[in-house]
Amino acid sequence: MSLQDNIAEFLAGFSKQVPEDVQKLMKAATQNIKDSGLTDKAPKKSDVLPAFSLPNQHGKTVNLTDLLVKGPVVITFYRGGWCPYCNLELKAYQDELANIQACNATLVAITPELPDASLSTAEKNELSFEVLSDVNAEYAKSLGLVFSLAEELRPVYLSFGIEVEKHNGEGQFDLPLAATFVVAQDGTVASAFVDADYIKRQEPSDVVATLKAL
Repeated sequence: MSLQDNIAEFLAGFSKQVPEDVQKLMKAATQNIKDSGLTDKAPKKSDVLPAFSLPNQHGKTVNLTDLLVKGPVVITFYRGGWCPYCNLELKAYQDELANIQACNATLVAITPELPDASLSTAEKNELSFEVLSDVNAEYAKSLGLVFSLAEELRPVYLSFGIEVEKHNGEGQFDLPLAATFVVAQDGTVASAFVDADYIKRQEPSDVVATLKAL
C-alpha cells in the first residue's frame, strides 16, 4: 500500500476509537495553524536551503554541506516517535530508500526529539538512514517550520500516553510542520512539501520522481 493508503487506514480506526469532542479539538488546533499562515514562511522551490550541523541517533555530527558533496539530499521533518503518522512516513521512506540511493541521494530525517529518543524511533522502525536530533527545534525554527503544541491539546496527548517533554526535553512543546525537501547538489530546493495538517505527508515515490528529474 502507498503511504496515503496506510494513513487513511490508520485514520479510519482512530476516528472510531477517539471521542468526537477530542477529534474536534484536534482539528481546531490544526485549523489555527493553517490560519496563522506559518506555511508561507517555509522554504520554497529554488530557495537555497540553510545548512545544518546536527547529531544523528548515534551522536555523530552530520552536516548538510558534507552530504551535498555526495549528491542530492532528501530531508523530511517529523514530530516524534510518539506520532503514528510520523512512524508510517518513516517506514514508507525506509521502503523507498533503495530507490532514493539509486539516484545517488542521501535521505535524513530531522526531529526535535533528543538523541536517546531518536535512537529509539530509528530502532523501532528499523531505519537504515540517519535520524538527526534538532534540539529545541532550532534548525526547524530557522526555516519557519515550527509551531507550539496547543496548551489545550497537551492533556489530551497525555491521556493518549504521549509525553512530549520526555521526548523533547522539559518545557519543550515546539514541533515542526509536516515537511519534506529535496535539495539539489547546489543547495537549492528542488521540491518542497509543507503542510499545516500533520496527517498529510508527501508520498516517497513522488520524492524519487523528483530525484530522477534532477
